[in-house]
Amino acid sequence: CFGQLFKCLKENFKFSDSPEITVEANPGTVDKSKIDAMLSLGVNRLSIGVQSFNDAELETLGRIHTSNEAVKAIGTVKNSGIKNFSIDLMYGIPGQTMKTWEETLSKAVESSPTHISSYELTPEKNTPLYGLIEGGKINMPDEELILEMYGYAIDYLASKGYEHYEISNFALHGFRCIHNLNYWDRGEYIAAGAGAHSFIKGFRSKNTDDIRRYIKDLNKGIIPEAESTEIKRDDAIKEFIFLGLRKTEGISLAKAKEFGLDLPGVCRELIEDGHLEMEGDYLRLTRKGLVVSNSVIVRLFEGLGLD
Repeated sequence: CFGQLFKCLKENFKFSDSPEITVEANPGTVDKSKIDAMLSLGVNRLSIGVQSFNDAELETLGRIHTSNEAVKAIGTVKNSGIKNFSIDLMYGIPGQTMKTWEETLSKAVESSPTHISSYELTPEKNTPLYGLIEGGKINMPDEELILEMYGYAIDYLASKGYEHYEISNFALHGFRCIHNLNYWDRGEYIAAGAGAHSFIKGFRSKNTDDIRRYIKDLNKGIIPEAESTEIKRDDAIKEFIFLGLRKTEGISLAKAKEFGLDLPGVCRELIEDGHLEMEGDYLRLTRKGLVVSNSVIVRLFEGLGLD
């Protein structure tokens, strides 16, 4: 299926000389034959959903792999010749401590990934984990510990040569995630597959989740969209701000002026509070602002008169 999709893309679109072709990999199901198949199709980057190197935490998250299986999967990836791979981690897991988080980060770095993503756990409604938390059977770590975990990750990964280039992402020099940077810069992208999203010519759209309808529509020459929304000026400004401020380099003041925005004037109080700072042409979140980024962005919207 992936092979047919990739062939179709190459036949209809012009690729860059060195495209980044990423596939997500589950440590519980990845093996050499699958990796070899992906390599034969041109895949050159894997994102491995490890989440934790602690078995109790993996069980809490409902993952099908163990810590040892994650280590083995990473070894298989490296032995197959893929040099560029990312490891996804989570902090703020029920039962997680600073000690287990430090151990997870240490094991991640020992695996020598080119990229590490570190996300705070956000339990989704209608999931078993959410039900356990709501039922009081397990408890989330307190906010102070979660902030301590985030701060430790920033400092520890920096000490190991990883650049903190986005709120949740860290990369060795030259290995920033290209497709994610495109999203944060509001670049265009095309949806391919059931449930996939696209952003083209100012419209954000989503394909149907129904695989049967997806196939039926394609066979009839119909684009299988389930929804499509035009991004008007105010929403475009919001996206420019909240996506751009995810990057630690921040947002360009010159680009802000293209929207007619005087950000330095609007942000004066946030700058004085130490949540934002300016350097050259860029406005960015400070270390203090990173940990409360959502509230900073809300205050920024209010200052701009955006609902």
